[in-house]
Amino acid sequence: MNILVLNAGSSSQKMALYHLTHPLPDRAAPPLWEARLDWSYHAEKCEIEIKTHQGVNVQESIAMVDRSIVLSEVLDRLYSGSTQVIQGLDEIDIVGHRVVHGGRDYRESIMIDPQVKAEIDRLSCFAPIHNPANLAGIVAIEKRLGNIPQVAVFDTAFHSDLPDVAKVYPLPYEWYEKGIQRYGFHGISHEYCAHRSAELLNCNLQDLRLIICHLGNGCSLSAVRNGKSIDTTMGFTPLEGLMMGSRCGSIDPGILIHLLGEEHYTVEQLDHLLNYESGLQGLSGQSGDMRQILEAIAHNSRAKLAFEVYIYRLRAYIGAMLANLGGLDALVFTAGVGEHQPLVRSAVCEGLGFLGIQIDADRNLTQAIDQMISPEESPIKVLVVKTQEDWAIALECFKLWNGNGICV
Repeated sequence: MNILVLNAGSSSQKMALYHLTHPLPDRAAPPLWEARLDWSYHAEKCEIEIKTHQGVNVQESIAMVDRSIVLSEVLDRLYSGSTQVIQGLDEIDIVGHRVVHGGRDYRESIMIDPQVKAEIDRLSCFAPIHNPANLAGIVAIEKRLGNIPQVAVFDTAFHSDLPDVAKVYPLPYEWYEKGIQRYGFHGISHEYCAHRSAELLNCNLQDLRLIICHLGNGCSLSAVRNGKSIDTTMGFTPLEGLMMGSRCGSIDPGILIHLLGEEHYTVEQLDHLLNYESGLQGLSGQSGDMRQILEAIAHNSRAKLAFEVYIYRLRAYIGAMLANLGGLDALVFTAGVGEHQPLVRSAVCEGLGFLGIQIDADRNLTQAIDQMISPEESPIKVLVVKTQEDWAIALECFKLWNGNGICV
């Protein structure tokens, strides 16, 4: 069966086409076709990159009229031009979507119907940057592919079993009854990396205690025990927890009260500042991209400070996760920064050597993906795992398809 995956962000859209049959492969299979749409650089243009399993790589810019129109144009590339891999869109059997916020009710993936769409829309107040983009992708597919089955795979689902002590905030209990709690995000990535880590260690996931560091433009940790997330750093929104590319992470809420009152900021101004002008971007004044921060630290004191605060806060949260796990078998790095920045990994682990966490410098510098970078004798293993969110979404679609009795 052919599965199309859409992974939407506020300023980007990833798409991938997988072909899956029984028996499923043991490891993530590469997609037949994948595309990335990015409109963060130009208001009038969308940067597009399309790759196929046959080695074709096309990069171009197209006029940014409407996101749904651009998405539709890119879908045409599945069956036409140099990036063609199928004869027509009717060869797609099912479409899977990453949906950031599933609230309390959606604890697992689900077939999309009008009620699910309405709930994704309602939950946009909790994830205003992401859920509207996810819903827009669902609607765009409906317009182009009609009544094709669509699946919502929720970023919050993996964290839905958080114990009360981890998910309940020390606020008036009535607020919790209204849905204000820690939900956690990046769950699709955290769950995939937990299973992949167990494979790499040749261990049963149920026997492992893991701390997974999802470090990209957005950053979060999860503490995994018995295969379940028992703690995570992101909370009611993706803004809580670690310092990120342009998000502040956790700060004293009194700062916001001060800025609202004494400095006369509006809620909209604060929302923009906390999400887009803080983190690495805010401290360095240069960039929220770790690659550019690392290039600048030798000659820019603010870039150096931004890096040091990033590492300091990351270590602190790893320590908190470790305490709640009651021990650790493996520390896992994933996502763009976690997979590709050995200096970040070494800086974090150097500060945790007293716990028995150490890395092999040569292994770390090779940037080997899906490999252990700690010495063989290390009591706590350190892994680098390539996150495979799109593959995980495709697997969820495959399972639901077969679970609903639809023949492949």
